[in-house]
Amino acid sequence: MTAATLARPTRSRAAAPAALGGVVAALVPLGVLLALGVYPLVLLLSNAVHDDLGTFDLARWGELFTNPVFLDVIWTTVRIGVTTTVGCVVLGTFLALVIAFVPFPGTGFVVGALNVAVSFPSFLITLALVFVWGDVGFVNGALAAIGVGPVHLLDGQWGVVLAEIVYFTPFVLRPVLGALEGVDRRQLEVAESLGAGSWRIVRTVVLPEVLPAIAAGGALVLMYSLNEFGIVLFTGAKDVQTLPTLVYGQAIGRGDYQTAAIAAVVNVAVSIGLYLLARRVLRGSAAARSPRRRSGVR
Repeated sequence: MTAATLARPTRSRAAAPAALGGVVAALVPLGVLLALGVYPLVLLLSNAVHDDLGTFDLARWGELFTNPVFLDVIWTTVRIGVTTTVGCVVLGTFLALVIAFVPFPGTGFVVGALNVAVSFPSFLITLALVFVWGDVGFVNGALAAIGVGPVHLLDGQWGVVLAEIVYFTPFVLRPVLGALEGVDRRQLEVAESLGAGSWRIVRTVVLPEVLPAIAAGGALVLMYSLNEFGIVLFTGAKDVQTLPTLVYGQAIGRGDYQTAAIAAVVNVAVSIGLYLLARRVLRGSAAARSPRRRSGVR
């Protein structure tokens, strides 16, 4: 028996603890994912199909989906989310173009302020708007002093959309601004030398380059706005109810956990459905644009 043969079991025994450590290292994050991600979803689905006594019950689903109030809540959630996303994409892209291509004093301060604003909680921005534009805010106080009627800017759905656009626009602006920094300025110079105007350069050269960043920011805003709770609550819009506020009202206000769970499941389904739809549309747009760019057609 040689020395090499005797050494083999030693190497095998030495490798066993390393393999065991690798298994443990893989099981720990998997366990955390199951505990914090999968288990809450399973519990949510279970509550959605069981009544308060634990009995399997799907009758509540039929009641809700034949209730025009519940259907209106779903439509309101979708309408606010889509409108907010469109507003943020348009405003965020425009502001990014201005900051990147129209230098002005204080550009660095504006970019720094945007970085800080992203870290703020949503209710803080909403409270600031309420203090300025609310029924008893600064603007209405000044109007009352001169005998002019109040401006109810934040009372309805458009007030919620305005507050969400103010809060979520930096989530589009930041990635688009980062993408604009990577645009090759030589392409812009060539396009300008060929007689292209500013708008045509933006439309045919700049926007195709930053489209992935616009799509990423827009998808992020869509997910956040569909699931936003604080802004809807703090604007004080009395006639506006979305799926997140319905979940809160049913679970905390009435103790109806099955209805709250059903609303939460619908909220998740709507969010995932609209997200996948947006990705498919953007992917199709990018695929249609790619052959045109390769062939030089604008």
